[in-house]
Amino acid sequence: MRMPRTIMLAAAALATLTVDGWAQGSYPNQMVRIVVPFSAGSVTDGLARILADKLAETWKQQVIVENRPGLPGTTSVAKAAPDGYTLMLTSNGHTIANVINKNIQFDPVKDFAGVTKVASVPMVAVVPPDLPAQSLADFIALAKDKPGKLNFSSAGIASTTYLSSELLKQAAKIDIVHVPYKGTPEATTAVVRGDAQLYFTPIPLAQELTAGKKVRAIAINSNQRSPQMQDVPTVKETVPSYDYDSWFAVMAPAGTPKAVLAKVSDDIAKVLKMPDVVDKLQAQGAVPSPGGPDALDAQVRREADLYTKVLRDAGVGTN
Repeated sequence: MRMPRTIMLAAAALATLTVDGWAQGSYPNQMVRIVVPFSAGSVTDGLARILADKLAETWKQQVIVENRPGLPGTTSVAKAAPDGYTLMLTSNGHTIANVINKNIQFDPVKDFAGVTKVASVPMVAVVPPDLPAQSLADFIALAKDKPGKLNFSSAGIASTTYLSSELLKQAAKIDIVHVPYKGTPEATTAVVRGDAQLYFTPIPLAQELTAGKKVRAIAINSNQRSPQMQDVPTVKETVPSYDYDSWFAVMAPAGTPKAVLAKVSDDIAKVLKMPDVVDKLQAQGAVPSPGGPDALDAQVRREADLYTKVLRDAGVGTN
């Protein structure tokens, strides 16, 4: 005899609740990997290591950080088992990966499930000290006077350092050339050497470099001036249409049980409230900003649409 539809639906719902409940109750019972698609020494790497140490203590399980720079790292997470044992800490540049790369093997929205936003990290625009630009307005004027002659470095395509400059390029209507590097150290060195004329770097590194007179800080991409660098104006003060949030977040492969996503999100939120973690994030120039899986999913979808339009309107994109 065929089972009535109502009973079938009830049985399916019970099975889902049982699986999710089991997953939440037993997770994690083995090592968890946090993949970072950027090199060691990057902001993303630093945030991942802070979380990994605390989550290992909380879960009584080993939590390792695996640096796999570029698309291979992100692709590996998209194709990993959706069981919560492979996570990824990435930047908001993730949202446009399919716009600026050919033959990409993942969809940045559909192939990932949001876990939680971790932090926003204001980025400081720095230039070589011998560049004849004392301010952002000067830099823009110089770029307009020498179209296509100035370079900006980044920690790689789809990094937050790339988006910070690319959005400035569009908002200010200047022609500057993107030069991607393997990671943060290399992109920073390029500006110090004068190989590139602009780079957006986190506050602590900007403070160190400016104190040593290795670079000049000309703007910060947050909406308000930073208490740590009060004399550095915001980009918006010179280019009012500029609007950018350099966020970093944890994601998982699509299909990861909702109960697991919720548990990891809740546990990370608790970690981000720990006084020593707050101190460590502040030392990196990061502002803790946890949120749930649904909120992150919504932000990723919204920014994927927004930045796709922005970049394609600017003539950027391969698809």
